[in-house]
Amino acid sequence: MAATVSINPASPPIGVLLAVEHLKDSVPVQVQEGKNTGLKVNGDVTFTTVPSICRYLARLAPGKHLYGTSNLEATEVDHWLEFSVGRLGCPADFADAVQYLNQVLGPRTFLIGHSATLADFAVWGALRGNNVWLNLLDRGKAPPHVARWFRFLEEQAEFKAVAMALPAKPEASKSETRKQDQGKFVELPGAEMEKVVTRFPPEASGFLHVGHAKAALLNQYYQHAFQGKLIMRFDDTNPAKESAEFEKVILEDISMLDIKPDIFTHTSDHFDRIQGYAEKLIRDGLAYVDNTDPEVMKQEREQKVDSRNRTNTVEKNLAMWEEMKKGSEVGQRCCLRAKIDMQSPNGCMRDPTIYRCKTESHVRTGTKYKVYPTYDFACPIVDSVEGVTHALRTTEYHDRDDQFNWFIGKLGLRPVHIWEYSRLNLQNTVMSKRKLTWFVEQGLVDGWDDPRFPTVRGVMRRGMTVEGLKQFIVAQGGSRAVVVMEWDKIWAFNKKVIDPVAPRFNALQRDGAVLVNLPGVKDEMKEVPKHPKNPDVGQKEVWYSSRVYIDGQDAATLTEGEVVTFINWGNVIVKKINKNKSGAVESIDAQLNLENTDYKKTAKLTWLADTPKAPFTPTVVTHFDHIISKGVLAKEDEFKNFVNKDTKMETVMLGDPCLAQLKKGDIIQLQRRGYYICDVPYEPPSRYSCQPTPCVLFHIPDGHQKEMPTAGSKAKSKKADKVEKAASKKELPSPKEEVSPSFSPADELALSDKVAAQGDSVRQLKGRKADKAEVDAAVKSLLALKAEYKALTGKDWKPGATAPTPAAPAASSAGADAVNEKIGKDWKPGATAPTPAAPAASSAGADAVNEKIKAQGDKVRQLKTAKAEKAEVDAAVKALLALKAIDAAVKALLALKAEYKALTGKDWKPGATAPTPAAPAASSAGADAVNEKIKAQGDKVRQLKTAKAEKAEIDAAVKALLALKAEYKALTGKDWKPGAHTPAAPTAPASSPADVDAVNDKIKTQGEKVRQLKTAKAEKVQVDAEVKVLLALKADYKNLTGKDWKPPKEDGKKKQEGKNQEKASQETSGGSSPEAEKLKAQIEEQGNTVRQLKGSGADKAQVDAEVKQLLALKEQFKSLTGEDVTPAGGKKGKKEQKKEKEQKKEKEQKKDQPKKAAKEAAKPEGAMPGPKKVTRLGLEAKKEENLSDWYSQVITKSEMIEYYDVSGCYILRPTSYSIWEKIKDFFDAEIKKMGVDNVYFPIFVSKAALEREKDHIADFAPEVAWVTKSGDTDLAEPIAIRPTSETVMYPAYAKWIKSHRDLPIKYNQWNNVVRWEFKHPQPFLRTREFLWQEGHSAFATKDEADKEVLAILELYARVYEDLMAIPVIRGRKTEKEKFAGGDYTTTVEVYISASGRAIQGATSHHLGQNFSKMFEIVFEDPEKPGEKKFVWQNSWGITTRTIGVMVMVHGDNKGLVMPPVVARDQVVVIPCGITANLSEEDKARLLQKCQEYRKALRDAGVRATDDLRDNYSPGWKFNHWELKGTPIRMEVGPRDMKQNQFVAVRRDTGEKLTLAEGKAAEKVKEMLDTIQTDLYSRAKKNQDDHMVAIDTWGDFCSNLDKGMIIQAPYCGAIPCEDKIKKDSARDQDIEPGAPSMGAKGLCIPFKPLRELQPGTKCVCEGCDCDAKFYTLFGRSY
Repeated sequence: MAATVSINPASPPIGVLLAVEHLKDSVPVQVQEGKNTGLKVNGDVTFTTVPSICRYLARLAPGKHLYGTSNLEATEVDHWLEFSVGRLGCPADFADAVQYLNQVLGPRTFLIGHSATLADFAVWGALRGNNVWLNLLDRGKAPPHVARWFRFLEEQAEFKAVAMALPAKPEASKSETRKQDQGKFVELPGAEMEKVVTRFPPEASGFLHVGHAKAALLNQYYQHAFQGKLIMRFDDTNPAKESAEFEKVILEDISMLDIKPDIFTHTSDHFDRIQGYAEKLIRDGLAYVDNTDPEVMKQEREQKVDSRNRTNTVEKNLAMWEEMKKGSEVGQRCCLRAKIDMQSPNGCMRDPTIYRCKTESHVRTGTKYKVYPTYDFACPIVDSVEGVTHALRTTEYHDRDDQFNWFIGKLGLRPVHIWEYSRLNLQNTVMSKRKLTWFVEQGLVDGWDDPRFPTVRGVMRRGMTVEGLKQFIVAQGGSRAVVVMEWDKIWAFNKKVIDPVAPRFNALQRDGAVLVNLPGVKDEMKEVPKHPKNPDVGQKEVWYSSRVYIDGQDAATLTEGEVVTFINWGNVIVKKINKNKSGAVESIDAQLNLENTDYKKTAKLTWLADTPKAPFTPTVVTHFDHIISKGVLAKEDEFKNFVNKDTKMETVMLGDPCLAQLKKGDIIQLQRRGYYICDVPYEPPSRYSCQPTPCVLFHIPDGHQKEMPTAGSKAKSKKADKVEKAASKKELPSPKEEVSPSFSPADELALSDKVAAQGDSVRQLKGRKADKAEVDAAVKSLLALKAEYKALTGKDWKPGATAPTPAAPAASSAGADAVNEKIGKDWKPGATAPTPAAPAASSAGADAVNEKIKAQGDKVRQLKTAKAEKAEVDAAVKALLALKAIDAAVKALLALKAEYKALTGKDWKPGATAPTPAAPAASSAGADAVNEKIKAQGDKVRQLKTAKAEKAEIDAAVKALLALKAEYKALTGKDWKPGAHTPAAPTAPASSPADVDAVNDKIKTQGEKVRQLKTAKAEKVQVDAEVKVLLALKADYKNLTGKDWKPPKEDGKKKQEGKNQEKASQETSGGSSPEAEKLKAQIEEQGNTVRQLKGSGADKAQVDAEVKQLLALKEQFKSLTGEDVTPAGGKKGKKEQKKEKEQKKEKEQKKDQPKKAAKEAAKPEGAMPGPKKVTRLGLEAKKEENLSDWYSQVITKSEMIEYYDVSGCYILRPTSYSIWEKIKDFFDAEIKKMGVDNVYFPIFVSKAALEREKDHIADFAPEVAWVTKSGDTDLAEPIAIRPTSETVMYPAYAKWIKSHRDLPIKYNQWNNVVRWEFKHPQPFLRTREFLWQEGHSAFATKDEADKEVLAILELYARVYEDLMAIPVIRGRKTEKEKFAGGDYTTTVEVYISASGRAIQGATSHHLGQNFSKMFEIVFEDPEKPGEKKFVWQNSWGITTRTIGVMVMVHGDNKGLVMPPVVARDQVVVIPCGITANLSEEDKARLLQKCQEYRKALRDAGVRATDDLRDNYSPGWKFNHWELKGTPIRMEVGPRDMKQNQFVAVRRDTGEKLTLAEGKAAEKVKEMLDTIQTDLYSRAKKNQDDHMVAIDTWGDFCSNLDKGMIIQAPYCGAIPCEDKIKKDSARDQDIEPGAPSMGAKGLCIPFKPLRELQPGTKCVCEGCDCDAKFYTLFGRSY
């Protein structure tokens, strides 16, 4: 029966419509409009909600899998259906819901599985109908993963169909379409979705700074935009700089920035390949070894001089290259250079160095190599090899792009698109790693994470948030414009992030704090919001008292009788101000006036109550200044001369009591002071120093030059400002009364400079946090100067304001007379003009003045930087202004003289009068000349800008251009515009035609000469000289004819000759003269010679010589015939060539069509294409190089775990869980033989029960997870999630045990526990939730308990040794390491050689009577009726940690190595030899044979599987099952099948054995037993080789650093063990990602390596006690 869906058009159920559209071919569903949404099934059943309708429709067509493919997926679909109408439909929860959705969609294309389900329909529909979401999407504010998913689905067929039928998206309001804070991200050339690969290649020679962060985030932007990949590659080509420590820090910074690369690589991974390419260049004659001195080489490259080694033979280069590879003394003096072009104008192309000889040890490859590639050579190779499609590089690499592409081309590599963007430059700092390292080494900063540093760590420590930094970087976009940014902008972005969530607290400056007495106030506490606008931040305690303190600066502004507002309290009336003899306020008597709630015109003050119930928190606030005093360093500036050494200012404060609760990294706002980050949390007084550790707060800039008010009243400040503005208005004239100013431009210039200088002074005072009074005084002076400037000029002062330039003459009528008058009179400053070409003497004078100005300017800056006396600075400034006035006068004079010469045609001299112009032609000729000068000067300006010349140089050139344009206007009466100038009509030349013909012939001859020189590649000097002669001849021609010379066109006579030649050509084969025919034959013969030489790989010099001869013959032919040589067969036009290519392509396509059709026909009907066969299946990290990365990759790629969205929790997949099942099956069977029963106790523990055993739970206290809410309701008391079960089980034991007959109790439970680890969670090894078994037994006697402890321990040893093939060391824990609350602990310890560390395998504890006394677990003594005895208890446990240990012990660089006993699949059968030539019948028989093998093995008790997938090759399958660690791989091919045999491959050794089919089960079982034994033997030998017994501290440390575990004599004292751990700690990490640590006591072995001799002392340095036993020490997990 067809179902009918009714929809309301006003709010259509989009999810339902999508389901209907998806099912339209399978299920007939009618859709009609109605008042309400509903699905009517029959008369009785109607569904009205989107989830219920969707569920019903999905169940009509189960084959469509809209409800998932399993029960688990169906449950997930239900979750998302409820989510779509619940959290996503609630406006209050919408933002959080979208963020949650963003997290889930991070690694996914669809919400569930690999295709769209009801979940996608419902959630997409809910978003599509939500205007808030649509606005976020339009403005680019939507979370990236949700936006990607939404747009992807939007392009799918059913979504498009439904979207087209929906109402149009609502238009955003004007307020919503504001320009977003996002820069322009240009599209990448040639980019395709899902194919873009970018890379971030930092050098691990320092910490990342914000410039690197921009590069990384920009690459990530394009990775996400195109759904591509991002490679994180360490550029480790320089062994002298590379550091493993920096690598670790960079990886942490990348993680902190939430950047998730898809691939991690090192350039050193490709050293062999790069070296091979270098040798190819040598053999191809494209590289040579050079032993020239580096300084000489540098000079030769600058002067374009070839090296003497450039012409070395290939053999000689290879010999010298071998010396370099050996690192010999000869080799160390050499480098390998690419032979590109020493004459190139691009210096990067002048034979750059591509390899250097370095004998330092490389951090990853050690001393394997002695030669290392340069970054410029390695980068294009590795980019191409690793599949990078787009290399994003800063514009500073622009000159190297040609070199990059040259290497790609010559080595025949896949091209890589280069895309440039501007580097991030910030003022008042340095971004170079070399310079930053200098600061660290000089001790000018605290380290790479110093808050004054531009490193990511530095700005984070100063309070920059990851989100703030990311927003700032995104706002920069992919622009190529090079700018130097102020720090204010980056901090302004950060403020947007922290302001809504930073809690508000108070703090007062300790020195000068003033007591306010408020009689009648009681000491009390109230809770108020931490943030006035965000209640979610929480509440804080505010204490009130009759004694409160306020800032001394605030107190100084108060007057008696004034009403002020105490923040978070109310209004207070100031009754009396008590001052000392010097007039400083000592105390204030005041009265609360809480009834007065008018706060509009009162001063707002911060305060703190002085009460013993809430003492002040000792606090130190720290402000920082820039490390460089100059805003922008010029190229010639030495940065060390501008180091700002006074950059850290500390102030001792009285802190809010709440500040004692801050943790490191907490960001807060101190009211009326600014934002701060906690760098050092408060610590109570130490028992050693009896002094507390103050809370140290670092000031966070907020992007404003103006500081927050720290004293006084805002209202007062505003009032004072108004008075001052009113006064200034009275003094200034009305704009309507403006008249021509009666001031000189010199006065304006001088006053403008004063304003600028005073502005600098104000900024410096604010920068160093000067007293407010001093700052206010400076600001007032600045405002007064600006008012004076406006009164003088009639306009507001603006930065960069200069005196106006006098207008150019309106017309040429003023002419030379006016100019002459100007020159003759006294010149007054006011206008500047550029220095044109002028007499040398005048120009020299201007240059001299210019040099004086520069020197005086430097002097002024130095005086200001050194904070010299004001009088001295003012005198220097006046001298500078005087020199500027002279310079301006000289330039103006020279400009006028140039204008005079342009008008009169001769230099100006004293007493000269301007001649009367003879005719307009002269003026027109002058305009022509000026027009040409303007064009030339314009070209010069553009060249300077393109070359990024100094700003001063560009400004001078621009001024000269403007002066020329003014001159043009004076001559023509109109502004100059490009192309607008019409040249004066030339007068008829007075020359004869004979003269013109003669010059014309000379031009042709000279042009031919220039062409021949260029063809022959003559010296540049020679060519330039001949070009000058040619240009001079052309100038002569123009003088004679009045027009430019152009190659002559054929006249009528030549045309007729051409026709005659054409006619003759029809009669003869060539139509040319015998001489031409002879030349043509010679050219053809010479061409063949050249081709033969090139084909045979002849020497380049020989080929070049023959090519030159060929070109000379062709020129000779052209001179003779007037046309180029046509190849035999004639030359085809472009159209013909194009047509021919198209025809050829069409033929090839037709030829391929039958093959394609046959291939398609061979596919089974309905077959789907298989997945891509190129995957990242294999491991990308090596166990011996980076154990942490290797481990993470092994457990995920072998399908053991899946990461979960709660940190520290993981999903155990079948591969790993099956191992736990086998451990469980073995152990469970064994303990049941001992009489142990399984039980289950609740996961929840009451707070009272947990606190009952405080000593025991002390170790777990920081790790206990608490449940505090039920829905939205707070629980009356928090409930703990069990970290262990003693507190849950033992109260029950106390109830159940009454008599000795109830004993023993031996209970075990298989369960999970939660320990909220915060330090380096690692799957299996250290997780927040893990599976384990915990046994708890109770006995009547100690002997019984002792026996069980050892029996259980032996079972644990068997789990490791018999099941996991891992040897263990049995022993007893030291007193320090034993289980809290127990008498003793026994353990099995495992050694992991890859990290040189041990790990605790499992423990069995004897608890004694400690817990029975605590929980009153007693029984009646059978020997003494009426008396009670406490039971003796044990507890014992083993966890899923065993699985992680197995991975680390046995795994290799191919993946897991599974011991057969615990392997999920012991054998995998893989068919081989299935090719296109194999018939379908043979293929079917082969697959059948594989299935028979699998069945036979299973019947024999072997866990076997087969892999018959047809979309993967056998090689791919081999790698896949090797990665999963399957012990044996059976390979069966057609030939094997015929010979009744198969090939068995061992995973542990790779050994291949050919075995008979009839003995398959028998032989495979034998192999499995052998593998299990061999794995154990290898691990045992490895453990024995790394365990030593020593007696001295020196031997202890040296062996520990070799990765050994050590048996050493030990007295058993806990302080000695603590000292051993502390003294054996090292600065460097033992393995990447793990903390440095000392050795701890692992266990006291039951069987030590040697017997303890009497008198042996404890190994602890400084301990004189006798040792009690040999103890196993080592670094541990």
